[in-house]
Amino acid sequence: MAHLAVSQVAVTVPIGGESSLRRSVFQYFPVQPGNGFTRKAQFTCSLQDPRHNINFHDKSWAAPTLTFDLKTKDVRVKNHYVVCMSVQQASIPKVAVSPLELEAAKDPPLNSYKPKEPYTATIVSVDRIVGPKAPGETCHIVIDHGGNVPYWEGQSYGVIPPGENPKKPGSPHNVRLYSIASTRYGDYFDGRTGTLCVRRAIYYDPVTGKEDPSKNGVCSNYLCDSKPGDKVKITGPSGKIMLLPEDNPNATHIMIATGTGVAPYRGYLRRMFMEDVPSFRFGGLAWLFLGVANTDSLLYDDEFTKYLKDYPDQFRYDKALSREQKNRNGGKMYVQDKIEEYSDEIFKLLDGGAHIYFCGLKGMMPGIQETLKRVADQRGESWEEKLAKLKKNKQWHVEVY
Repeated sequence: MAHLAVSQVAVTVPIGGESSLRRSVFQYFPVQPGNGFTRKAQFTCSLQDPRHNINFHDKSWAAPTLTFDLKTKDVRVKNHYVVCMSVQQASIPKVAVSPLELEAAKDPPLNSYKPKEPYTATIVSVDRIVGPKAPGETCHIVIDHGGNVPYWEGQSYGVIPPGENPKKPGSPHNVRLYSIASTRYGDYFDGRTGTLCVRRAIYYDPVTGKEDPSKNGVCSNYLCDSKPGDKVKITGPSGKIMLLPEDNPNATHIMIATGTGVAPYRGYLRRMFMEDVPSFRFGGLAWLFLGVANTDSLLYDDEFTKYLKDYPDQFRYDKALSREQKNRNGGKMYVQDKIEEYSDEIFKLLDGGAHIYFCGLKGMMPGIQETLKRVADQRGESWEEKLAKLKKNKQWHVEVY
């Protein structure tokens, strides 16, 4: 006998380039015995899939694998995909992924496609993911590689923008590397896509204050301006330093990012908390520190806040908003200030074997290093010796650009 359960579905629909419309819809759906859902379970879904038109009213969910056939007369959402997770801590269903053969390799794929022979992939979607008050534009870009350019969490794709390299007439542009912001299964959980988180690079003349298009970032603008169906040349995957260590599923992972440096951590966290991967059952602690300018600049905040609600004992999330928060000295709040707030706890976790990751603009590291050194001095420790030990034990992971 089927039971009735109620789900609350939060829908975010981008409207144009600057704003979004949020609606909350209550829906009753049948819960069949043995399908993994408990009675009166509550669900929150975010919609972002260009390959489906999704509507809400009173139809059923394909619950066992968390793929959906939702139809409605009231709310129509196009160009978005569905991700659904229970907010009931006792029984939180995860999303089935495939093909599980992606778990079989012992070593990560490396440089399957090189600059001289890149793979031609297809743009699936490009969505602005920051609010109107964010300084600059950041886009969530899903690329269909057809399963032909597999990667692991923490790796990067190279992108070759079209056109000629102005410094080398007759030659293509140089490869630009972007951290992949999805797990190996992609945003659709089928192993056929990879996601990039790209901030549009705009150059403003320091004298006039006006934009100089001739000096804008070639690749970032190309990607942010691309449309579904456009072709894009990609290389890689590359990188090993930011691979998520999975030898100990109960390990602690401290992730520090500024801006789009959050990309690899989105992949980590989806693997830890969203996906049902039989060979990886995360039982440790993930702690994310994210530094951005203001609330409108937060990236994937809905996802991270969801994990915080679903897994309060396994996930921590601290934000440093430089234009909205003050540090303990009354200055702007940067990510290193947040680290200092929790320095004793962080040092204890590192002493216990925690991994710590840094990703973002290279300018973030001097301030962070100074903070860690100051904290070490206050604790009567040598930061140089501690850092050397962390590197030797492969606990220290840095990817800055």
